[in-house]
Amino acid sequence: MVVHMMDDTEQKLTALGLSLPVRPTPIASFVPFRVARDIVYLAGQTCELDGRMVYSGCVEEEVTFDAARHGAELCALNLLSALREACDGRLDRVARCLRVGGFVQARSGYPRVPAVIDGASELFIALWGDEGRHARTAVGVATLPLNATVEVDAIFELRSTPRG
Repeated sequence: MVVHMMDDTEQKLTALGLSLPVRPTPIASFVPFRVARDIVYLAGQTCELDGRMVYSGCVEEEVTFDAARHGAELCALNLLSALREACDGRLDRVARCLRVGGFVQARSGYPRVPAVIDGASELFIALWGDEGRHARTAVGVATLPLNATVEVDAIFELRSTPRG
């Protein structure tokens, strides 16, 4: 049996009252991440937990704003699970978050899409400070996979060795 030791980044997550879920299995023909040199490209993750879509439907219609924002945080946790795999189990290898793309199922003209995606962005900033700040796109869409309320993807830069 392999025992996973928490690194500093995972300890910060614990201090925030959060933990990494089991990474969802892709539902189509793609991989959860791809590493090119020191860059990790993470496929979009929805607000799924334990094989169940936690938040589904349109924000402010079937799902409250606060729930959608929490859904974005859950997407970020799923991304971090995939990122940990890409880092050979060591999130301390992360140098910085470069870019986040966020998608929110919303009616046409919904103005709070960026504030929903802040649920993901603010987690990365809480974990890595200024190195967690990133370029970002936040888009309202008519539908997402499995009727998810939110989907987020990200790009991270790695160090060759973990901190410390």
